[in-house]
Amino acid sequence: MHRAIPLTSYDTAALLFFAALWAFYGAAVGGHVFHRPSLNVAMNRQRRIWIETMARRELRMIDTSIMAGLQTGTGFFASTSLFALGGCFALIGQTQQVLSVLSEIPFIHAPERGVFEFKIIGLCCLFAYSFFKFAWSYRLFNYCSILFGAVPPAMEAEQDRRAFDAAINRAARINILAGKHFNAGLRGIFFSIGYLGWFISPLIFALSSLLVVVVLLRRQFFSEARRTILSDQAGPGSGESIRPESQ
Repeated sequence: MHRAIPLTSYDTAALLFFAALWAFYGAAVGGHVFHRPSLNVAMNRQRRIWIETMARRELRMIDTSIMAGLQTGTGFFASTSLFALGGCFALIGQTQQVLSVLSEIPFIHAPERGVFEFKIIGLCCLFAYSFFKFAWSYRLFNYCSILFGAVPPAMEAEQDRRAFDAAINRAARINILAGKHFNAGLRGIFFSIGYLGWFISPLIFALSSLLVVVVLLRRQFFSEARRTILSDQAGPGSGESIRPESQ
């Protein structure tokens, strides 16, 4: 019979707290928790404005350059996630050596081998999640490039305005969807930093995860970048009237 992983009640509580923070952050940046729009929501509006502006241009080389930059960045993070995943698998093969090192570090209690390997597998899952999100985002940006080419020239807009607007909407929605998956991949990378605290203790795991979420929420809702993006998107006040789109 297989021996159960000897997780303590503190480990289980910290892991559930981590999952709750993950769900809360995803809902918050998606506009499902606060009325205050997040930076992601504001940038989705900018993505749509960009596509609408692109459609009015006769020459669209600048737009294809922007798309190439987005694809390059997404491909970089996908490769990085894959390398990190490979490093985690390599770490499993060196479990005994790592535990020996941990046992010599003050204030750190080296866990049992089974617990340590379980934690590594959890870290593998985070990087695998990020890789799939980045890979799908890269694919969607490719699709978006094709949809850019399918947008008719501005001079032909009046001939079939309905088809012209539909082409713009398709390109904008796919671009926003690609951004959603890219942000989800980044979430996995960011949360993996908090997850590392679990290798020290469940309490450090909970605190480090909470710190990561606090930092990310500050950047999404109270950063200078957000204030800059929202400064011209609404009337008097702070621009809080933007309606969240699908992230």
